[in-house]
Amino acid sequence: MKNESPIVNRFKAAIAGASVPVGTWLMSGAASTAEALGHAGFDWLVIDMEHVPIEFRDTWQLLQAVACTNAMPVVRLAANDAVLAKRALDMGAPTLMFPFVQNAEDARRAVASAKYPPEGTRGYAAMHRASRYGTWSRYSVEINDATACIVQLETPEAIAQLEEIAAVPGVDALFVGPGDLSAALGEIGNLQNERVQTMIFDAARRARAIGKPIGIVGPHPEMVGTFIQAGFNFVAIASDLGMMMRQAQAFLGQVKGQAVVTASAGPY
Repeated sequence: MKNESPIVNRFKAAIAGASVPVGTWLMSGAASTAEALGHAGFDWLVIDMEHVPIEFRDTWQLLQAVACTNAMPVVRLAANDAVLAKRALDMGAPTLMFPFVQNAEDARRAVASAKYPPEGTRGYAAMHRASRYGTWSRYSVEINDATACIVQLETPEAIAQLEEIAAVPGVDALFVGPGDLSAALGEIGNLQNERVQTMIFDAARRARAIGKPIGIVGPHPEMVGTFIQAGFNFVAIASDLGMMMRQAQAFLGQVKGQAVVTASAGPY
């Protein structure tokens, strides 16, 4: 994997630094798009297996594509599930994001699925992409320290237990899911709602107070800028499909508007 030492997780190192790594979501499932966005300059890219039809063969190819760039891949699993975690890790995912972690017990279960015994319960295999097809001889000894675990807080109940979740050994970072949080607060999709904003900013403040990196995603640069100012350590802007659709609609609006003006003016 490009620019990645076998025993150093670049994502963990990046979120512990002074700068704020900027990422985006990969929802199209296209390896060429993943590679292009890596070259565009995004620091990290989320391969989203939760909300889009990205299967494990797709994930494997997306990891290969991102590895051709300097971007850091994060695989968001479809669920907090040990089998899903094992398969993603065997394919070479250096960092996992676990959705809908509600409490410390959920966090402990997530971490255990990502670590070999005695620290966890991950199943062992010698030959896979993660071990560089068996050429990383100390893989099983070194990989526990080189695997990062991000847990998502997506409800008021989860955010209320932020400190307890963050204290679980092996939880490297927290991540606020603003969309599900807005839904849980009865304001689905309304990230500008005062209660939603208050809870988001409170999560950032509390995570900062205990020294635990915390991230979030926003739909556009302006909102993401407010998240950075609030103290989030790493942020994501929209998604590949979101950016494509927004720009496509802007282009179409301009061209179709000109076409209407031209047509109404007539040929003379």
